[in-house]
Amino acid sequence: MKLTYEGIKEEGWEENKIKLPQYDIDAVKKRTADNPVWIHFGAGNIFRGFIAGLQDELLNKGLADKGIIAADTFDYEIIDKIYKPFDNLTLFVGLKSSGDTDSKVIASVTEALAADCGDEHSYKRLKEIFTKQSLQMISFTITEKGYSLRNIDGELLSVVKEDIANGPDMPRHAMSIITALLYERYKNQAMPAALVSMDNCSHNGAKLKESVLFIAEEWKKRGFVEEGYTDYLNDEEKISFPWSMIDKITPRPAKSIEDMLCDIGIKDMSPVTTSKKTFIAPFVNAEIPQYLVIEDKFPNGRPDLSNAGVYFTDQKTVNDTERMKVTTCLNPLHTALAVFGCLLGYESISAEMQDEDLKKLVENIGYKEGIPVVTDPGIISPMDFIKEVIDERLPNPFVPDMPQRIATDTSQKVPVRFGETIKAYIESPDLSVKDLVYIPLAIAGWLRYLMGIDDNGCAMQLSPDPMLDELTKRLEGIEFGKPETIKDKLKVILSNRSLFATDLCKAGIAGKIEDMFAEMIAAPHAVRNTLHKYVV
Repeated sequence: MKLTYEGIKEEGWEENKIKLPQYDIDAVKKRTADNPVWIHFGAGNIFRGFIAGLQDELLNKGLADKGIIAADTFDYEIIDKIYKPFDNLTLFVGLKSSGDTDSKVIASVTEALAADCGDEHSYKRLKEIFTKQSLQMISFTITEKGYSLRNIDGELLSVVKEDIANGPDMPRHAMSIITALLYERYKNQAMPAALVSMDNCSHNGAKLKESVLFIAEEWKKRGFVEEGYTDYLNDEEKISFPWSMIDKITPRPAKSIEDMLCDIGIKDMSPVTTSKKTFIAPFVNAEIPQYLVIEDKFPNGRPDLSNAGVYFTDQKTVNDTERMKVTTCLNPLHTALAVFGCLLGYESISAEMQDEDLKKLVENIGYKEGIPVVTDPGIISPMDFIKEVIDERLPNPFVPDMPQRIATDTSQKVPVRFGETIKAYIESPDLSVKDLVYIPLAIAGWLRYLMGIDDNGCAMQLSPDPMLDELTKRLEGIEFGKPETIKDKLKVILSNRSLFATDLCKAGIAGKIEDMFAEMIAAPHAVRNTLHKYVV
């Protein structure tokens, strides 16, 4: 069996309990090419295993007749090595806590393109798509850093400076590319569309809009775009930027799943590692639970995703749901487990949840420090959600998620995952930020992680992070086993508002973090001892 249009016509798929598309793939492909409705930027696993699956469900139910066009702004090899050889199909393997799997072939992606102005064919096709009246939704899963135009010091990235200077003809940064493509839409009758960020960042729609508008304004100042272009972007009846909340744990491809698929006769399931270090496979393994909440603001209509389990609601409800998940009930727990898991030598999140100290840590971050500042969004109960996370989702031994994966890009996550709760305590008349213990412990753990030395005192590889070089440089001079070498070296980090969404020195908790950090570098096994001291 092969994961291609012809291959899924062979026998063996359904006998092995792998569901196949129940619609005419060729017909869907043609309709989508002629009149695209939805294009998505960010062709990685969360898109393939969740978002594309939503449209696949609508197609199977007969509630849609078009698919999705996928584009990637960062790693073009994904398109060449994972999409094209498999006719844009994805084999999704849902991992149940019982050990059973729920598998299906997702065929809703009808076209895959590199969002690269240097690829003449792909970029010409992207321009064509953006000038189609039928286009309703432009969505994104490009991670938090994909929207960022500045470095840790607030200075524009060099690529952004170049894009601003060069204008919309040859954009390279993801936000510049989108701004340039929207300009094509503006020049073609200023047609409406919704730009929907589906990334795990607070107020994601606002972040997307801010970045697009900044570049457009800079181009306008230099005469690269017409005066009316920024008015078009600011007119919500033309271009909207709905907020959203997304949730589905989607780990790296697991060897056990690859072996299982090979054993039942599916060929060419091995993962590839691209030159940009993306580890990706023709299959996606992920947990079963999933949530997507989107602000219902679509000036040109939208796919009927409510029939695939998506919540459409108002901005306040989206914001409350997103804050519940990203700042309290899941993401901060994930980040805390990631940094301590790396330090303590764990290779899976589920194994960490069998560690009493780590389980108590995330329970305390969530239940004790997070829940008191969460607003119930009404559509999803915070207590039910966090209970599902702690009792069922994180401990699921069949979800092969690794702390090393979750530790990627932590500098981009900390402002939201911890900073927002800290700010809520500062602003609350009934709570004191100085009473926080477990969030400061997690931040101290992250700084300890950045030393690149595990709890045994051995060198440890750090996960990729756009600010890694800058942060590790600021820790230079701090020596393992010598807490006295800390001096004032942490203050420049802890006072950085870009990192923590507030100045932790002014907030009055920097000293507590410094003390915890000092305890963790004192000797081998000091991380474990410090963790145990505070969580019991």
